[in-house]
Amino acid sequence: MDQFGYAQTLDRSIGKFASFAAGVSYISILTGVFQLFYFGFAMAGPAYAWSWPIVFVGQLMVALCFAELAGRYPVAGSVYNWAKRLSSGTFAWLAGWLLLISSIVALGSVALALQLTLPQIWSGFQIIGDGTGPEDFALNGVLLASIMIGISTLINAFGVKLMTKINSVGVFVELVAAVLLTLALAWHIVRGPGVLFETKGFGAGHPLGFFGVFIIGAMASGYVMYGFDTASSLGEETKDPKRTAPKAILRAVTASFVLGGLILLTGLLSAPNLNDPKIGSADGGLQYLVLSVLGGPFGKAFLLCIVVAVVVCTLAVHAAAIRMMFAMARDNNLPFSRHLGKVHPVRKTPTVAAVVIGIIAVIPLIVNVSQPAIFTILSSISIVLIYLSYLLVTVPMLRRRLAKKWPLPYDGTEPGFSLGKWGLPVNILAVLWGAAMTLNLIWPRPEIYNSVPPFEWYLQWGGVLFVAAVALTGVLMYRLKLRHQTGVLAGHAATSTAPPQRASIEREPVTPSSVR
Repeated sequence: MDQFGYAQTLDRSIGKFASFAAGVSYISILTGVFQLFYFGFAMAGPAYAWSWPIVFVGQLMVALCFAELAGRYPVAGSVYNWAKRLSSGTFAWLAGWLLLISSIVALGSVALALQLTLPQIWSGFQIIGDGTGPEDFALNGVLLASIMIGISTLINAFGVKLMTKINSVGVFVELVAAVLLTLALAWHIVRGPGVLFETKGFGAGHPLGFFGVFIIGAMASGYVMYGFDTASSLGEETKDPKRTAPKAILRAVTASFVLGGLILLTGLLSAPNLNDPKIGSADGGLQYLVLSVLGGPFGKAFLLCIVVAVVVCTLAVHAAAIRMMFAMARDNNLPFSRHLGKVHPVRKTPTVAAVVIGIIAVIPLIVNVSQPAIFTILSSISIVLIYLSYLLVTVPMLRRRLAKKWPLPYDGTEPGFSLGKWGLPVNILAVLWGAAMTLNLIWPRPEIYNSVPPFEWYLQWGGVLFVAAVALTGVLMYRLKLRHQTGVLAGHAATSTAPPQRASIEREPVTPSSVR
């Protein structure tokens, strides 16, 4: 930490499995696959499952780039700190800002997944109304999500040891459940894989045919496979992070692809009736399919495992958002930084940041409470912001590769992971993939941003307007105010006289005193 200009203020207690679990729980296949399966199926039918391996290959390119950076800079707020060492202060701050806002929005959208599962386990969880009213679904979802965010706030504020223990147990349950669910669904297969090659009339009437609806449905897969950088964002709290974090990133995204893909495949092949409209509806989806195939007790047991996955995913997203807020605050790069950057003297965790993020995460839920399409809207916005923040790392990284300034020359310290000669092609693919998916996700399609009445232009363009507003507000905040006060806060500055690690790749060098 001295080499990066920071004091060690967080509790370094995370082991290898806990680091891996942090990445897996953020991706959370049981949360993501079950949350938006209905959307992908409704858009493109069974063939939408092909988006899963496509998204995996693209995100693997990004994960490989991040693994290389994690092997050099395993520090809190990973994307922000990586961008700080690869580009200018403005772009680095924007990367952190976009990821912070994305994590806060994602926290709410992940917690909303409880509404898709709990009422199907027991009708008593539909606390507001009976689910038939026009706003019962959204109102009850906001209530359940708010309760979940409150619990997550308490756990994350208590300390990283408690959070990682709960997270590790939850991930173990999730992985075992994913394997058992795959085997159970495979036992009930009623059709061959040929169904994945049938368009079944989807795309008829669309200007681009099936491809047009397929790229919309691909959002269901794109929503799942991100957040693997969480393993590195917890690097300051991880043992031997330069070696642990890169492996955790790659193992998390690969394990999620394999298990999630098998659940999708066996689910589609075992469904009693793929023409059942409930498979493509928000109150049915994959949860309904599992209950139809496995029956009451067994089906509901697996749905309970999905609830466990949603809980640990919420914890992981919250934890990642806390580390980003903390990392930016200790550089005095946020309003009220001295408060947001405080670390509890006993628990050694950013308690204030945990509470603030928990409160803010509930706001977009309340604002959208009357919007029945709240799930897809919040999911879309959070994904767009994530992809943009990732591009603010992979693009400058590629530029430095082309200028022969990355990877860094040997400076006496061993990197934890290196792509070697594969670095350039992998980096190019990561940038192309990120740009293509960002454009695809932000496109103002009514199917995503205005799928139900009222049909207003500002709702359809809501994603573009929101992302533009967030980016513009962030740039103005930084350029007009924050860049003039940037500098590591006294309580977080390194006290050692050890020379900084080779951070000369920055245009605006990081020092313990300031970044102007």
